[in-house]
Amino acid sequence: MALSIYTPTSSSLVPPSIQEVRLTSRPPKPATFSLRRPHLAARAAAGNAPTSPVREVVTELDAVAGFSEIVPDTVVFDDFERFAPTAATVSSSLLLGITGLPDTKFKSAIDTALADGECNALEKAEDRMSCYLTKALANVGAELAHQVPGRVSTEIDARLAYDTQGIIHRVHELLNLYNQHDVSTDRLLFKIPATWQGIEASRLLESEGIQTHLTFVYSFAQAAAAAQAGASVVQMFVGRLRDWARHHSGDPEIDEALKNGEDAGLSLAKKVYAYIHRNGYKTKLMAAAIRNKQDVFSLLGIDYIIAPLKILQSLEESVTDPDVKYGYVPKLTPAIGKTYNFTEEELVKWDQLSLSAAMGPAAEELLASGLEGYVNQARRVEELFGKIWPPPNV
Repeated sequence: MALSIYTPTSSSLVPPSIQEVRLTSRPPKPATFSLRRPHLAARAAAGNAPTSPVREVVTELDAVAGFSEIVPDTVVFDDFERFAPTAATVSSSLLLGITGLPDTKFKSAIDTALADGECNALEKAEDRMSCYLTKALANVGAELAHQVPGRVSTEIDARLAYDTQGIIHRVHELLNLYNQHDVSTDRLLFKIPATWQGIEASRLLESEGIQTHLTFVYSFAQAAAAAQAGASVVQMFVGRLRDWARHHSGDPEIDEALKNGEDAGLSLAKKVYAYIHRNGYKTKLMAAAIRNKQDVFSLLGIDYIIAPLKILQSLEESVTDPDVKYGYVPKLTPAIGKTYNFTEEELVKWDQLSLSAAMGPAAEELLASGLEGYVNQARRVEELFGKIWPPPNV
């Protein structure tokens, strides 16, 4: 998970006065949570550099947090008291981290899942393990929901990525489990891979008032289809697209950006942001796989920026003069939706065929790679559960 720092911008993930945190995918580290940043007297605001009548110290991190919600991509597990987390994400990666620790407050949530009579009654071992995984996600997520005021996002099994009804069924299962723990629907997001089937599941779930978080978005077509579906959050991976572009060619979307002298990942983020605001969609845009401070500056104005801790530490250590307009201005504003030039093909009503035709090799390869990683993590959790079952006292 990760930390998020307060920003005046609106948020569909957490209330505007708090921050958010999500999980990294680097087991066996435990988890990341959103941290509440201490109140700052000097804060960037509405296109102006931070000002202060008493010359408070203002860091670059203070400045950029005025334009986008900053979500540090880090792992913090024992710092609830120190950092006052406000939101969280629960995933297979988090479960691996919990089981890898000798003692943690969340261990009992997993033990309870492994002692569940409904799961134990299933005849097939693979069905039992899948049941344990679902129960464990909900149990840990509920624990987090009772400790943080913001939302909890729950990963949907990537093995269901191409099964719309399977995704919907799993979300309803999780939602029912959360409700049994007195966690209301408005406290929850469900993190779904942005396949066509995942996007269609998002559309149907959002129509029920269930908020979705689409991930593994690597193309304009995916993002546009997700926005049309009404997804609450769309997560893009700026650095991964840049990495792909450095070693490959032949993707029309990326080749066009490079021809115009633009970075492939940043160009896509700008284009999607413009599209969302041009059409008035409710979707919030999240940029991940941030590689350096310049990426942060180039994305200012986007709803969420997930950045590695080392980048945020560098921003925190860089002090600026609060009375100087330091160039901290939003690079992405709703106004670009009116001026961005879209082709007729990009403004279509997206369906499965048009999405498939528009996804280039970069999106196809990176989506497949991301799904494989998530599937492997889920299998690792189930294998581990098989080794440690039954838990004590069962």
